Amino acid sequence: MPLIGVFIFVSLIWLLNRAPLLGFISLFFGLAIGSFLPDIDHLIYWFFLKPDLDESRQAKIFLSEKKIENLLKLLENTHKQHTSLIFHHYFFQAVLVLITFFVFTSTASILPKAILLAMNIHFLVDEIIDFKADKKHLQNWLFAREEKQLSLDSLKYYLGLFIFTTLIYLLMLINSNL
Repeated sequence: MPLIGVFIFVSLIWLLNRAPLLGFISLFFGLAIGSFLPDIDHLIYWFFLKPDLDESRQAKIFLSEKKIENLLKLLENTHKQHTSLIFHHYFFQAVLVLITFFVFTSTASILPKAILLAMNIHFLVDEIIDFKADKKHLQNWLFAREEKQLSLDSLKYYLGLFIFTTLIYLLMLINSNL
């Protein structure tokens, strides 16, 4: 839902400034692709990290039978149990922020910028939802496999930094098609 708001907000600004049409198309497809890429993490969990779980076997069946709606429902019902993922981790997010900075400052193409912004927003939304609902759960998946973890009180600073960088990238995206 936040990505629809981003698309509308950016599109309105671009429309007012008579930005080229190709930018809108790239923005739409980039946000769509980037919103789903982080969920590949759950497929890796099912098919490679924990293939013997009942939910993993069910996911394989849904995928082989091309029952994507059932696969998405399974993901919705089980994703909170997946706390040791590869991409849903603070280290990956730090790398993602650096890659995003590199891409935003080195290319004029809207598509990769929109993909990376959508990925950043996806992780940010996941974190904000868990921060509000269960800080301990957020801490568990964000710092999975780490002996030392950020304290529950310090998570707000981590989120604040991530919100700040994501807003900067949003502004950079808006300016890139004007």
